Amino acid sequence: MHWQRISLALAIALGGVLGSPKLSQPSQNSSQGTLRWSDASFPVENFQGYSSPFGYRRSPTGEPTTEFHNGLDFAAPEGSYIRNWWAGQVIEVSDHTACGTLVRIRSGAWEHVYCHMKGRVEQTPQGRAMVDRQGGVLILEGQRVPTGARIGRVGMTGRTTGPHLHWTLRHRGQLVNPAVVLQAMYGTQAQR
Repeated sequence: MHWQRISLALAIALGGVLGSPKLSQPSQNSSQGTLRWSDASFPVENFQGYSSPFGYRRSPTGEPTTEFHNGLDFAAPEGSYIRNWWAGQVIEVSDHTACGTLVRIRSGAWEHVYCHMKGRVEQTPQGRAMVDRQGGVLILEGQRVPTGARIGRVGMTGRTTGPHLHWTLRHRGQLVNPAVVLQAMYGTQAQR
């Protein structure tokens, strides 16, 4: 059965930390339950395709080197909105790395990072925030963000060759291939 293959692939990708068919729930609190992947949000609007997979690849900037790509790249027109994958708390906003302007969110045992966003980090009266005034977005460190909320827009900040969202996932500190999670999400929707 298709779902069993996805569950097995997901368990393998996570080093066996997740069972099948019950998976660790990326929730707002530490409670455990059955994860309904179909309730998660696809992370980018106006999606055009995947521009770079998770894993080893040739350098996208032309250097004759191989490097590890720790996320999945979603091509989308510059300015397209980025949506929060799963409800959680913003644990970091930054704009000073190769990842460009980023938002890092923790949802239970999961951590998800959104990179190359428009905007910049500013100190506001409410605290450190990722601010994209033109897009109408202000995301504060410590803020709780619901599933599907618009948390930024696709940009070209940091080390990038074109507009895209770079999305990284970790489960209990271990990198996870986001494509496997997306397969699980859409595998459950296909069963409905």
